[in-house]
Amino acid sequence: MLEKLEEEVIEEVLKAYPAKAAKKRSKHLGVDSPEKIKGACDSVKSNKQSVPGVMSQRGCAYAGSKGVVWGPVKDMIHISHGPIGCGQYSRGGRRNYYKGVTGIDSFVSMNFSSDFTEKDIVFGGDKKLKTLLREVDELFPLNNGITIQSECPIGLIGDDIQAVAKAYKKESSKPAIAVSCEGFRGVSQSLGHHLANDTFRDEIMDDVSARAGFEPTPYDVTIMGDYNIGGDAWSTRLLLEEIGLRVVSQWTGDASYKEMAIAPKSKLNLLHCYRSMNYLARHMEQEFGIPWMEYNFFGPTKTTQSLRKIAEFFGEEIQAKAEEVIAKYTKMTDEVIAKYKPKLEGKKVMLYIGGLRPRHVIGAYEDLGMEIIGTGYEFGHGDDYKRTKEDLKRATLIYDDANEYELEQFVKKLRPDLVAAGVKEKYVFQKMGLPFRQMHSWDYSGPYHGYDAFAIFARDMDLAINSPVWSHTKAPWEKNQELGA
Repeated sequence: MLEKLEEEVIEEVLKAYPAKAAKKRSKHLGVDSPEKIKGACDSVKSNKQSVPGVMSQRGCAYAGSKGVVWGPVKDMIHISHGPIGCGQYSRGGRRNYYKGVTGIDSFVSMNFSSDFTEKDIVFGGDKKLKTLLREVDELFPLNNGITIQSECPIGLIGDDIQAVAKAYKKESSKPAIAVSCEGFRGVSQSLGHHLANDTFRDEIMDDVSARAGFEPTPYDVTIMGDYNIGGDAWSTRLLLEEIGLRVVSQWTGDASYKEMAIAPKSKLNLLHCYRSMNYLARHMEQEFGIPWMEYNFFGPTKTTQSLRKIAEFFGEEIQAKAEEVIAKYTKMTDEVIAKYKPKLEGKKVMLYIGGLRPRHVIGAYEDLGMEIIGTGYEFGHGDDYKRTKEDLKRATLIYDDANEYELEQFVKKLRPDLVAAGVKEKYVFQKMGLPFRQMHSWDYSGPYHGYDAFAIFARDMDLAINSPVWSHTKAPWEKNQELGA
């Protein structure tokens, strides 16, 4: 019955498109369930060009490199090479927390741009970039390197940022790394993740001098794909250290250049955001023999499963400590569930996010008795959807690269109690009278990773759904009922 309803919703949405567009979009939409041998998660098309004329919610390659992967590296200066708009839009919007003094030894929330004008587009910006690099070093001498993140015009006019970076690296004896991540490259920000990973591989992994003097232990791990949104990487780090491990490197939330260079000395790479850093994890396994595993610290069920999986890799001593830690926090999380589950049980949620969250957060909602009725990725690949299938508990609507029209129609027909998506969707659904949580950067809350953070997650979902503000407005279907529609 549920599956039939969701299939009907898809058919109704596709009727609004011209035949050619409907044919293309139909391959990105579907329904899946645990019972289906080959459902939408196995067959949905992903990582494809968006349909022209249909507004996509995706980010670009520049957003993937500068905004997601490189941007949180705190002791390096990240220059947006091009017009001011992209640099300003990407500055500080991700809430990548860091320890340090801004403008002295940490620069995450500062905006460095070559500020292109029409003159630079016509005559090129190489000379301007060279001047900017020198000025940056004069003004901020404690920086530990510079990256040049190229915006769209750079690829169009042909600025040779690689040559500029190479020359400046030789002149200054500091890392100078150029990333050709023009926004129009690829189909989404996913390519930007990959390009950033490639520069880590080529520029940092071979920097043996940065690892000089490092003393390894048998319990060294690297956190990969955690950008410390609202302090996530810190809560993750504390939990791993509590079971007896030593986190020697964080990629890239609150990261420094030197600790990233130490990563090849780790005994295990722990990968949280598979989509943004699986490339580097695979490279380090191949090049340095470091195994990697995925983990999920959203909600107590998945956190416990992940801790046991990680501890098993290190043997009985760490396993024993892990069980002590799990027992310690179980009482607390049980109390959180007892407090919030009566308020949230049975509530339906629709997800639409990037990275790992369309599947990783499912367990946290289910710990509170909530039900996921739809989920999808802005820039997922086929392996992301196949991993999602493992977390489905019922017939679920699956949508890839959805646009506002589709999302609105899905919401109107399936009537969720909560939409959890990105900032671009936030005000659309709130104006429709629907509770919403911004799940890209936690709506100025967080952290959400680990046992302690589950209490924050549960509180935020309760605040979103049960806020008295919703008594002053009505969702579209409630208005229709009043009109007798």
